[in-house]
Amino acid sequence: MYKNVIYTILRNEPLTDAVWRLVLEGDTQWITRPGQFVDIALEGRFLRRPISVCDADERTVTLIYKVVGEGTRQMAAMQPGERLDLLTGLGNGFDTAKAAAHTLLVGGGVGVPPLYGLAKALLAASRRVTVVLGFNTAAEIFYADEFERLGCTTVVATADGSRGVKGFVTTAIAERVPDFGYFYACGPLPMLRALCDTVEQEGQLSFEERMGCGFGACMGCSCRTKQGTKRVCKEGPVFEKSEVIW
Repeated sequence: MYKNVIYTILRNEPLTDAVWRLVLEGDTQWITRPGQFVDIALEGRFLRRPISVCDADERTVTLIYKVVGEGTRQMAAMQPGERLDLLTGLGNGFDTAKAAAHTLLVGGGVGVPPLYGLAKALLAASRRVTVVLGFNTAAEIFYADEFERLGCTTVVATADGSRGVKGFVTTAIAERVPDFGYFYACGPLPMLRALCDTVEQEGQLSFEERMGCGFGACMGCSCRTKQGTKRVCKEGPVFEKSEVIW
């Protein structure tokens, strides 16, 4: 169930030239699983902006977003003390009960944030967690240090080889992660498809998709599955690897 909640901005700070971290204070009880998202209303904008939840506790929620258009540029200009209208607790998050003793998390670009809360949950359940993060260049890297501080084995891949493994996340997995029993992934569609084509293990995929409403009314975001068409915002954004039709 989702709710309309007003939050207060505590911090709004850049992590890279384009990626920002927004920390909000308010009622977080509707955020119940890692992998869920919120939908932010912005003054003067018709559609809300869906943003994955990076982390949440009893009173705060952390969101990480990339400045790519007018709406996110508007968000980057917001100051502590301002208030935001959110639809919160949207989507079905990751099912942590399926994790293996050694679990792999794979994130690409702005698909990295929801894996942070997931990593915390898995570590709390005494799982061994390896995280593979993929970026284009070293300048785009964020949250690698945060995952390491949690206690995750963290591997970074950059397409240009400026840091870590040169290549994509699939290259890094083949070279640095010899054994794992299950995986969770979030990132651009080509990354998710390549991952499913090269990794034998089962896992869960969190899809990034443009959304009109965020709660299943408009049917604007859809994914073909073996059980029929499903809405990314409602039945997702997390789907089983085995159910997705590419």
